[in-house]
Amino acid sequence: MRGDRLISILLLLQSQGQMTAKELSERLEVSERTIYRDMEALSSTGIPVFAERGKNGGWSLLEGYRTNLTGLKESEIRTLFVSPSEQLLDDLGLSRTSEEARNKLIASLPSTYRENAKDFWNRIHVDTSTWRMRKEKMAAFEVLKNAIWKENKLKIEYQRADGKTNEVVVKPLGLVAKGSRWYFIAFKDNDEIRNYRVSRIKSAEPISETFERPKDFDLPQYWRSSTEAFLENLPKYEVWVEVAPSILPRLQFTDRFVQRVEVENKNQDGWIPVKLSFDTEDEAKRYVLGFADQIKVIEPKELHDKILLMAEATVNFYQQKK
Repeated sequence: MRGDRLISILLLLQSQGQMTAKELSERLEVSERTIYRDMEALSSTGIPVFAERGKNGGWSLLEGYRTNLTGLKESEIRTLFVSPSEQLLDDLGLSRTSEEARNKLIASLPSTYRENAKDFWNRIHVDTSTWRMRKEKMAAFEVLKNAIWKENKLKIEYQRADGKTNEVVVKPLGLVAKGSRWYFIAFKDNDEIRNYRVSRIKSAEPISETFERPKDFDLPQYWRSSTEAFLENLPKYEVWVEVAPSILPRLQFTDRFVQRVEVENKNQDGWIPVKLSFDTEDEAKRYVLGFADQIKVIEPKELHDKILLMAEATVNFYQQKK
């Protein structure tokens, strides 16, 4: 265990440049005292690690020092060979590069691991595309990618969910793939970070002005926080229904607008009480009505009445079409 940790420290310092004992201890899930002992061990083996005191200090390697250490454990090698999403790599123009990198990595492995690595590639595959292979049109994707690397401000035309469009100047920070959809993360002029669905960006034009990307901005951490905040603020419309036993398995595979919250035992009539959560009342009405006489609303009472009116209107409409 300690040997693995020393290797991890060495590689972290090599990639990050400088890290405090606190940062290393949190990253490696050990105490700061353990980190200090590890540093003494690294130094005693001749590895040039040194500490800089002060507010901006920390541990680092002697400038220019590099190790060709490749002591990967088998489990670490497997993580590198999990199949990436071909669709997302294709969007980024990296499909061929990924394949070439995989072949080079296989060639660099010890012979004892090489066949296992190839076998793992053939046993695990990640596919983020939809079943109907619907790919969103992303008119400005290349412009967005270039602006992120060049730290160039952009003027984008964005279509909101209500169909209206507006122009805004942004400072690009990154791209995030959620499932098969891409989201563009950027500062607005007021330095508020916003998420833009790439398929809704109708145009993007670089302007002759760059900006300094915040050094402490962590895209994965930001996305996790943003996702948590989004989920917490989603509207909830909860409904108690009773369902026929034959459709209960279908409720396990609900769509993105509904969540099955609670299921109780059969009542005396043989129906099963279920609590469902929707984003809006309209989504609840359409969902429940789609099951016809296999599901009935218990609460709220007003939803029961509105679905009855919808059903009557549907019957009247088709009777008139005869």
